[in-house]
Amino acid sequence: MRSNRRLGTGPGFTVDAVTCADDHQGWSQAEVGDDYRLVLVRSGRFGRMTDGVAGLVDPTMAYLGLPGEEERFAHPAGGDVCTALSLSPALWRSLTGERQGRLSPTVYVDARVELAHRTFLRATKGGDAGFALAESMLGLLGTVLGQASPTVDAAAAAQVMSAPRASEVRRRLVSEAREAIIADHPAAEGLISLAQLLGASPYALSRAFTREMGVSLTHYRNRVRVGRALERLEGGVASLAELAVELGFADQAHLTRTIRSHLGHTPTALRRLLSGRSADDR
Repeated sequence: MRSNRRLGTGPGFTVDAVTCADDHQGWSQAEVGDDYRLVLVRSGRFGRMTDGVAGLVDPTMAYLGLPGEEERFAHPAGGDVCTALSLSPALWRSLTGERQGRLSPTVYVDARVELAHRTFLRATKGGDAGFALAESMLGLLGTVLGQASPTVDAAAAAQVMSAPRASEVRRRLVSEAREAIIADHPAAEGLISLAQLLGASPYALSRAFTREMGVSLTHYRNRVRVGRALERLEGGVASLAELAVELGFADQAHLTRTIRSHLGHTPTALRRLLSGRSADDR
């Protein structure tokens, strides 16, 4: 069962919270959208198939949907909650410009995109759709479109085109690795144990992940932990030392270094930003 809750409306765009309580292994009946949309996962994960190609969608992987595109969904891990940003054709064209034909349909959501997503959701509660919400939307979409316009190496692209089967095997391996990390599988605590779980060599897994995602497995695992830290900071977690232990960091300093490297901010600054408080409010 799927439900939509309208969060905001601006000039040429709408934003909804989409909650899906489905729990099924198989693929749904085909659905055809009639809008341009960006879908980001707030919690949970699910499968999405377009043009016969299946992929895993979770808080680290968003997607761009197009009018007339046929989609099927599967929810083997249970329900999920997403943010769906829908744009009019005119606004989409004005924002994407010449990049339209070169945009990747799936987008790696790094920690900066997640922070932009969270600040955008805060802006939906401000009541200023014409300026504040629109400006926050542009910030989010601009960050996402930067991720969706990859620089493609011609030789690598040719190799992929000549070996579609190898590309599919690599994509599946990386999806399984991402799912194990997102699900906190015990084997995902290390590269070697994760590779053993997936029946791959550590070298093959590491190389496939970097090639498919554009970041290393280490970076990706830390990105997932930074996302969880953002959620806890937004919820007002009191002790950063306890948060570090909860998320598996060596100590508070390790937590701070990792978050700063991904976002350029300290946990204390992010806690103020996400709570809406200024430094004078402390």
